[in-house]
Amino acid sequence: MANPDADEYDLVIAGGGAAGFFAAITCAEASPGARILILEKARRVLGKVKISGGGRCNVTNGCQDPHELHKFYPRGSKQLLGPFHKWGPAETMAWFEDHGVPLKVEADHRVFPQSDNSQTIINCLTHAANKGKIEVRKQTEVTGASMDKEGWFVIAVKNEEPLKARHLILTLGGIRNSIGASIATKFGHRIQPAAPSLFTFIIKDSRLEGLQGLSVQAGRVHAAKGLEAEGPVLITHWGLSGPAILRVSAWGARQLQEMDYHFEISVNWCGNLQEKDINEKLNQLRKTSPRQAIANDPQFNIPTRLWRRLIECTEIGTELRWPHLPRQNAQFLAGNLTDCRFKVTGKSMNKDEFVTCGGIHLDEINFKTMESRLVDKLYCAGEVLDIDGITGGFNFQAAWTTARIAGEAIAESISNS
Repeated sequence: MANPDADEYDLVIAGGGAAGFFAAITCAEASPGARILILEKARRVLGKVKISGGGRCNVTNGCQDPHELHKFYPRGSKQLLGPFHKWGPAETMAWFEDHGVPLKVEADHRVFPQSDNSQTIINCLTHAANKGKIEVRKQTEVTGASMDKEGWFVIAVKNEEPLKARHLILTLGGIRNSIGASIATKFGHRIQPAAPSLFTFIIKDSRLEGLQGLSVQAGRVHAAKGLEAEGPVLITHWGLSGPAILRVSAWGARQLQEMDYHFEISVNWCGNLQEKDINEKLNQLRKTSPRQAIANDPQFNIPTRLWRRLIECTEIGTELRWPHLPRQNAQFLAGNLTDCRFKVTGKSMNKDEFVTCGGIHLDEINFKTMESRLVDKLYCAGEVLDIDGITGGFNFQAAWTTARIAGEAIAESISNS
């Protein structure tokens, strides 16, 4: 054990976010008496937990099959399969329930505290840290780290004396502008460059004007080659958002960055229905709805105002009834419904789900322990790694999983030393 009379610790955690706290708590619960310190640059810990999920904290996802769960990660999918067998959403949910936080699984499988308040999760983690006698220093900026001749990590802290630790875990969040990248590089690790991973699309198009707030629940979005996703599509005052857009942005993070966020997308407002399916339905309506004005008879679960806008773009009069719909206009409408093209001219970050891809190269981490393959007793967890998931609680789950495995491995190392 570290000397309690000196600034020496069994474990120092650089970064007081979800992964940092969970690793510290795991280690403390498995190795009582270990001297553990969390260092956080900000005035408050767990800042991202506070704002996530619109202030509700999307703790994890209800997908419990590791073979399905790992598919929701554009980067890190292969490496997370094994760890998810060890600690997945079921274990995460059980842990929070056991620590006094009732949870609920919503219809889209996202998991939230029943309180609908992220402060519940923060209170749980800080209480568990206090119970484990974990020291937490806020407004304490880590500026670097090295290793001395005796094998101690020497952690440089701004405006303070250096600290020493037997084990060091990097949980400094996304690698962009992160000291985590600098420390990892100094220890010989390669860094995958950062790129925004969850963002919405900026689109200036008259067809979307005045429709902000409308959502199509079963949309399908196609961007560059191989980039396609289905799910809700939300019209915003700057363009398009919603789960389908965010999924395309996640899977295409690097590809779209290379295109400087200028590209064309195709939106199928009718989900999996094809143009020929729409044409068949329109032909049927021409025969079976003689009195209905087309503009007042929205189809395919499309919101009325969006339906009317698409009708306008198809040059169909607002009073025109189904039997009088010209075949050419019907085909044009079917095309607008299933292949509505927009030019994207930029990205807008989603503040609640701000995620970057990029980070420490995954080949250099042992995912059975989360220990560096290059430096003994150096560990990594959370977004400092080149791991990112789509929206829906997957990024937090990756943080809980990697932190849990790291915390257990460090506790075992402390016990054996």
